[in-house]
Amino acid sequence: MALGNSNNIIVGAAQLWIADAPLAVGGNPAPVSGTKYSVTMDGDTDFRSVGYTMNGLELQFQPDFGEVQVDQVLDVAKLFKQGMQVNLNTTFAESTLENLLVAVAGSDSDLTGDKETSNGQTFNIKSGNLGECPVERGLVAVGPGTGDCDEGSNKERIYVAYRALSIENVTVSAKRDEATMFEVSFRLLPDDASGSYGKIIDRTVTP
Repeated sequence: MALGNSNNIIVGAAQLWIADAPLAVGGNPAPVSGTKYSVTMDGDTDFRSVGYTMNGLELQFQPDFGEVQVDQVLDVAKLFKQGMQVNLNTTFAESTLENLLVAVAGSDSDLTGDKETSNGQTFNIKSGNLGECPVERGLVAVGPGTGDCDEGSNKERIYVAYRALSIENVTVSAKRDEATMFEVSFRLLPDDASGSYGKIIDRTVTP
């Protein structure tokens, strides 16, 4: 008797791209036959790769259930769903100011100049204004998918988030024995029209 299918075990890191604005449903680039999706993403000027990451990518689904208790049952008699929260967590290993801007949910106007010039690049640390709208961005990640490793067959899994906000504390450090990295937790919000947070796609790239 077969115990399971080892081809369905996924191991490996994902690459992450950021859009400066939320994505519409279906707003991610369309997959191209015979082309890895990471190549498609690199060629799309609306997205920017965050480069190296650390500790992988973690997608958390946190449903919230209410309880109905009755006198005759010691446990709850019924559960009902009253809330939902989805988070995407990762760590930016490339400590550029562009990545810091995303990590702290800053606006594009907070970053000025060019680090390749003598005046350099400046990230303006601002508290923001009362009632200011939070910055939402679209996210796309590409990682390994399920399936075998036959030559000429590449499996990949694509993660798309339509509306993502960085909401957790971010630390910028300069330590002798540790690399500077930005731990980021994105809170995902549902699309207004569809109620969808995003999607996960498994695909096979064949020559």
